[in-house]
Amino acid sequence: MGVALIVFLFVVVLVMGTYAALLYLPGLLAARDMDRRLRDVAAPALEPTSDAPSIVREEKQGPLPVVDRLIAQTGAGPGLLRLIERSGVNTTPSGIIVMSAAMAIVGVVVAAISTPHSFVRPIGAVFGLLSPFAFLKYRAGKRMRRFEEQFPEALDLLARAIRAGHAFQTAMGMVADEMNDPVGPEFKKAFDQQNFGLPLKEALNQLAERVSLLDVRFFVTAVTIQRETGGNLAEILDGLAHVVRERFKILRQVRVHTAHGRFTGYVLLALPAALAVALSYINPEFMGPLFRERLGQMMVAGGLVLQTIGFFWIRQVIKIEV
Repeated sequence: MGVALIVFLFVVVLVMGTYAALLYLPGLLAARDMDRRLRDVAAPALEPTSDAPSIVREEKQGPLPVVDRLIAQTGAGPGLLRLIERSGVNTTPSGIIVMSAAMAIVGVVVAAISTPHSFVRPIGAVFGLLSPFAFLKYRAGKRMRRFEEQFPEALDLLARAIRAGHAFQTAMGMVADEMNDPVGPEFKKAFDQQNFGLPLKEALNQLAERVSLLDVRFFVTAVTIQRETGGNLAEILDGLAHVVRERFKILRQVRVHTAHGRFTGYVLLALPAALAVALSYINPEFMGPLFRERLGQMMVAGGLVLQTIGFFWIRQVIKIEV
């Protein structure tokens, strides 16, 4: 037991160190590179050098650049990059792969320490392997919900700036400077792209691809049509902001009415696991055959599959698009 505990602590320290390196090392390297560029600009330029700053965007390098290139060539590469970009996490595909492998090892070690049953270890490995992707999806969903809540304020700021006589591009820069994350950084990317020569339509389309919200697609479509046909853009943006706020009101009402169904799904999902753990402590001999016997293991696997199907089924029943 002592050796297993030492191995577990070593793996935990290794995983946390790897995560800290992946989280903070890119920022430190970027800060060092920025300091070097500022020193180069501040120094008197006696002759042109090849280290001059460039406005060409460079791809972020992860701990395993070869893995990054291989993932980019696969069909899942663009999707993973888009998920990382939406989540706002400062990492790369290779960093996610390294973290997945480390978490899979942690899952196996935790399963081996927690229970003597060998069939639990692959389950722990699968959970550990998928946990970084689940974390990215959770962060992306949370960030998109925050964007959706701040978006009407951004539309109001755009409309007020346009009424004050500013150009649309200048109004985008004001939104980028005034709004908090994630609205400000996303508009900042679009503003910088069109400022460096990308057509405004393409910059807005890339904004819609990064954010992937229906309201943003409406916004991009409205701006594109207005620039082609003319019209009062400030009034269009005010109307769009009003529609977004009204949709939020209806969405909150729908969440109130579907709260019972969501709570039922959570209870039905957690109840079998909670009862299994409680009975294992109350009467281990009674629950032992369920995990030792082949038939019991098949029943547990079938129960997990049916629980998962039922959970997603309930989610689809209570999911109402607004």
